[in-house]
Amino acid sequence: MSLKEIRARVQVAAEAHGRRAESVTLIAVSKVQPNARVEAILEEGHRVFGENKVQEAAGKWPDFRERYEGIELHLIGPLQTNKARQAMGLAQAIHSLDRPKLANTIARLAQELGACPDLFIQVNTGEEPQKAGIPPLELDDFVAECRKMDLPVKGLMCIPPVNEEASLHFALLAKMAARNGLDGLSMGMSDDFEKAISFGATHVRVGSAIFGARDYSAAG
Repeated sequence: MSLKEIRARVQVAAEAHGRRAESVTLIAVSKVQPNARVEAILEEGHRVFGENKVQEAAGKWPDFRERYEGIELHLIGPLQTNKARQAMGLAQAIHSLDRPKLANTIARLAQELGACPDLFIQVNTGEEPQKAGIPPLELDDFVAECRKMDLPVKGLMCIPPVNEEASLHFALLAKMAARNGLDGLSMGMSDDFEKAISFGATHVRVGSAIFGARDYSAAG
């Protein structure tokens, strides 16, 4: 599917719920994608991209930034504390603030660097033991702690369980964000971004629908 088609679907989904298309940021998830595919999307004028791993982002985006202006990079995968400094130098937003230790590390580095990317707290809405994220019942306290550290928390992020109805999790995330006075909702991927938009998503993370299937063996 083309980038143009995805943009059109975002616009239709937004307008169907009384929103402007511009209220939804389309993050083109370029993890594990060949540089040629990424460059093709850059040539089409898209500038907002998502990466899962700091190391991959560091090897890819400095070169692209030398050749293309206005690139906005979002880190959407798990972030190790020892990679936080590098992540903060690369990304304009981090969508995986998922534990107090990471919050403390980012707060310390933000004081040292004098700047901090926008932050989204990852919520484990399905309370899955194998998945990262703040449990829903602990979210309000975690938001309060982050605010005490002057962290720029802009919103919440979730990845619904694969075997459950995503709408339930999107609705829950939206309710928690509203309760905490947060406007940002990072939710929805290639298979369900239109549904996420209907529940107020401000950032949708679309990869394979834009770039095609990932070849992990080639990345490997």
